Amino acid sequence: MTTATPHILCTDLVRIFAAKGVEVQALQGLTLRVEPGELTAVVGASGSGKSTLLTILSGLDGPTAGRAQVAGHDLMTMTESERVRYRRETVGFVRQQTSRNLVPYLTAAENLELVLGIGGHPRRSRRSRADALLDLLGVLDARDRRPAEMSGGEQQRVAIAVALANEPDVLLADEPTGELDDRSTADVLEAMRSVNEELGLTTLIVTHDHEVSRHVRRTVQIRDGRTSTEVLRRTAVDHEGVEQHIAEEFAVLDRVGRLQLPADYVEALGLSDRVRLALEPDRVEVRPDAPRTDGEAGA
Repeated sequence: MTTATPHILCTDLVRIFAAKGVEVQALQGLTLRVEPGELTAVVGASGSGKSTLLTILSGLDGPTAGRAQVAGHDLMTMTESERVRYRRETVGFVRQQTSRNLVPYLTAAENLELVLGIGGHPRRSRRSRADALLDLLGVLDARDRRPAEMSGGEQQRVAIAVALANEPDVLLADEPTGELDDRSTADVLEAMRSVNEELGLTTLIVTHDHEVSRHVRRTVQIRDGRTSTEVLRRTAVDHEGVEQHIAEEFAVLDRVGRLQLPADYVEALGLSDRVRLALEPDRVEVRPDAPRTDGEAGA
């Protein structure tokens, strides 16, 4: 049983956008819990609500209703000045567009030193701190290069270093591999996993790419503004001493008892509109709402 205070906790989170008299409900009662030190991917198609979730967690937007807390900060009640300090000190953020993560006319080391200066780090320690972070991300050889002189993968790894500069409690990444080729994608994801393991840093990656989930132990699927399923990965040794990689998928049950069945289950069983539920001693059965027989018609 989990007793630690989660680093990310969203309960019944709602975000409604209104434009020209039309309301769009981007999040519809989403619930999410991420424990300290976890590396988690949130996966969903375009329009599923995953980017809205990350915008709220980063402090760039606020929820319409529900509860959202990150590292002990209540995102519903923060003032604007508290949000600025929260974005500067509590969360590190990596965007999809490599060009938006770094100042283009500064070198990798200068980008880091700029952020360290804003965060109040002593001038004498900025260079060594910058070098240590670049080394951690495997891009120390890019320290004196500007972004245009780096590959896309190098830019994103430098961007992660910049996001870590002020020692945040949580690292948030919005489609960090969306503009990269397969090799660079693997390099960036492995770098994020290394940071998570070495620093114990709580990390949340939002992506539409299901391949990203292979690099994390926990994947949360979002559909229609709610968490629908989770995949948990673990290793186990079989009776012959061979290490096996096991992935288990779970449906997510919310506080009022709702869950979303995976689309392939719905299609395979021909489920639509109403379904029949049967409570057995050790399970709940879900069946199509078959037409009633003549004997049932008069019941």
